[in-house]
Amino acid sequence: MSTVFHAPAIKTDNPTAKLAEAGRIIVGIFELVRPYIKPGITPLEINAIAEDYILSQNALPAFKGYGEIAGQRQGFPAALCISVNDVVVHGIPNDTPLKDGDIVSVDCGTYKNGYYGDSAYTFAVGNISDEAKRLLRVTRESLNLAVEKAKARNKVYDIARAVQTHVEKNKFSVVRDLVGHGVGEELHEEPAVPNFVPPLMYRSAYPNVKLTEGMCIAIEPMVNEGTKDVKTDKDKWTIRTRDGKLSAHFEKMIIIQNGAPLVLTDYNPTEDF
Repeated sequence: MSTVFHAPAIKTDNPTAKLAEAGRIIVGIFELVRPYIKPGITPLEINAIAEDYILSQNALPAFKGYGEIAGQRQGFPAALCISVNDVVVHGIPNDTPLKDGDIVSVDCGTYKNGYYGDSAYTFAVGNISDEAKRLLRVTRESLNLAVEKAKARNKVYDIARAVQTHVEKNKFSVVRDLVGHGVGEELHEEPAVPNFVPPLMYRSAYPNVKLTEGMCIAIEPMVNEGTKDVKTDKDKWTIRTRDGKLSAHFEKMIIIQNGAPLVLTDYNPTEDF
């Protein structure tokens, strides 16, 4: 979702359990919708399955109604962001059936017991191209490398550098207009967690914050097959690649415990890519 940062929150043991519960629901959604992500299903149908599950867990869909700006933009209308092919993030679920060869990012936010969860996974629809497989594999690898850097006393740029280095080594590009974030009592908290090391003149926007014990963050590489540049549709939500090429998005929510990253949305199915 579009990011409005709030003051950072350092979590204690009880909030950690609540954050983990919000994350567990998201993992359940990924497991639930995965068998349905086939040619012929629509994003609206996937969204309905997920929203029913969230409500069955006595939780709320955190994205639904989020981000309303009076006179400028309505709140996001769905429980999931479902972003197909060239859509980077914030895709509004529609009734266009998925087709063989598509890739589809499912981004989910939950709210339960006063705490938020946030995570995303990009799925293959049927048989995808070798280049699409490589894009998904490299993006997922960059996320896992970044999670390894989320240790106490490291800094945000250690995470950013891990993503950027791996992505660019593989000749893909990292989106600059969107970043990861802290998560907790608000859906978006400090610190901002970019997937690139900002040039010197832009570092005030994304400070190199030291990672501390109890900090909860969402790390989310958004990686494009072609140019890093993006554009926003007229709906003021949907963000897609400017050149129309594919984009992949993976996100994990982690909390730093005993100096190391504890993944709260640990979804790692075996994939062909």
